[in-house]
Amino acid sequence: MHLSKKLIGLSFGAVSLLGFSLVQSATAEERIVSIPVGDQNMVATLETASQENAPIAILLHGFTGTRDELPVNETDEGVFSRMARLLAEQGVSSLRIDFRGSGESDGKWEDTTFSSQIKDAVTAIAWIRAQDAFKGGKLALIGWSQGGLVASHAAAARSDVDSVVLMAPATNPLITFTGLFGKELVEKAMSSDPETPITASLPWGVETTLKARFYQELPITSPLAAAVQYDGPLMVIMAQKDALITPQPAIGEAWMRYHSGEEKLLVLDTDHVWSAFEGPKMIDEQVVPAILEWFEEQL
Repeated sequence: MHLSKKLIGLSFGAVSLLGFSLVQSATAEERIVSIPVGDQNMVATLETASQENAPIAILLHGFTGTRDELPVNETDEGVFSRMARLLAEQGVSSLRIDFRGSGESDGKWEDTTFSSQIKDAVTAIAWIRAQDAFKGGKLALIGWSQGGLVASHAAAARSDVDSVVLMAPATNPLITFTGLFGKELVEKAMSSDPETPITASLPWGVETTLKARFYQELPITSPLAAAVQYDGPLMVIMAQKDALITPQPAIGEAWMRYHSGEEKLLVLDTDHVWSAFEGPKMIDEQVVPAILEWFEEQL
């Protein structure tokens, strides 16, 4: 462990923005873009802060999610669309993508795998770097849940990622998804032809169908191993009441053990969805301010 580099805390209060030095932006431009991935297209929303040379964050959504993410109660925004707006108001541009097979992007959901989503994230990084406005600027990844798994691998694959923020990242996919799908279904999928569709019932009352090859990547995909290969700045935000990524803070501390470099662990008194079903307070007063303070230090 690198104890001198770690800030491990349990937070119950709001994170102050006093002294925050990123340039506040009154306006931001939002537009839909299409990014080619092989013979398919990935749809994304590019939110550009008004000032020149603004850093940019790529937002990677979670399992069964889309680029705007879960609706935030008492608002007309999703978790990611709200975050993107708040980031832009403080001078951070963003690109939030629909992984192929999700949202408005090409492809079928049943063809989704960790590998396909990692390819999408790496392609998004390359696309950003090819844009004149962002070629020489700072670039960060923000991944939530399964998007955190994807972000860790994308950061390991690209040396031009300047900072990574993982929000309740999927850390041990075999354990997490076996908990979601059940041991019997996962074992069945493991022994099936990779192209076989497997339908699972999720705890929140919906069914999802993925080909067996998704399940067959569970034991061979290791976000913590990817963290070993990324030595840039890493912030991990975990939720003390998270029923999916558990137990906390032990899972968060595992990221600190595997990663070597500037890092911070923050454990918040909330659930896996950042209390979005209750309203925007947790997102507005703790999650986004913590990310902005981290970006102030790193970007």
